[in-house]
Amino acid sequence: MSNGNSPEDERPIEDVSQDVTEHAPEETRPSVGRALQQARIAAGLTVDDITTATRVRIAIVHAIEADDFAPCGGDVYARGHIRTLAKAVGLDPAELLAQFDAAHGGRPEPTPAAPLFEAERIRPERRGPNWTAAMVAAIVAVIGFVGFTFVKGGDDGGNEASVAEGAQPSTGSSASQSSKPKKPADPKPEPSDSAIAAAPRDKVTVKVSAPGGRSWISAKDHNGRLLFDGLLEEGDSKTFQDNEKVNLVLGDAGVIELYVNGKKIEDDFRPGSVERLTYTKGDPQVG
Repeated sequence: MSNGNSPEDERPIEDVSQDVTEHAPEETRPSVGRALQQARIAAGLTVDDITTATRVRIAIVHAIEADDFAPCGGDVYARGHIRTLAKAVGLDPAELLAQFDAAHGGRPEPTPAAPLFEAERIRPERRGPNWTAAMVAAIVAVIGFVGFTFVKGGDDGGNEASVAEGAQPSTGSSASQSSKPKKPADPKPEPSDSAIAAAPRDKVTVKVSAPGGRSWISAKDHNGRLLFDGLLEEGDSKTFQDNEKVNLVLGDAGVIELYVNGKKIEDDFRPGSVERLTYTKGDPQVG
């Protein structure tokens, strides 16, 4: 018996198809939650299967199939869950989103990213000056200065003695060596997509790029430790790696490109939409 499904969820439903859901008259068309439930059962999937495939929690899947969108936390998140569940069961997300918007006062306006997630930002703790380290640095500096003065004085004395005895200082070799231009150090190569593709399989590697504009992003590791929190300017990118998983919050997901473990994530994030995503070592999963 599945923990995520009741016997009522598994009853067969006759003549369930995407075409019927899309083209049925308004008065006979099933609700958004009922359409998702019918398509799931017709596809032979349980709620556990949907949760595993989409990472939408079991309680939220049950609530959405009962047309209860309050546990989603708002219309923006409800629309994101509807889009994800519709893809998982083979329905057209646009039809269900239009039906949801019509029942909930229209499509919500994009939520500004910075005020929404201000509470999630971890502010660094202010620390006092490290007097012990300062004292050690001062002592090392004094010892170094005394040693340099002593060595410098010894070198000057030796040079004066050699000149007094009539020895001619050899300047040709030193001048030729000093005149030779120094070879510049090789610049360190920037990490490339091939390096990301060759990331170790025992880790999860996520690259976030912003080719379409600037977006606020937040990234945390599996312990909840903040890896990055700030604006990603247009054309910039950030790469995050963890042993188990990387949690992302995208303030404007429509301008973002994601590469997980060397593979590009194809999704229809809308401009201005806020997305919460989690990726592990096995991602991206197929279907």
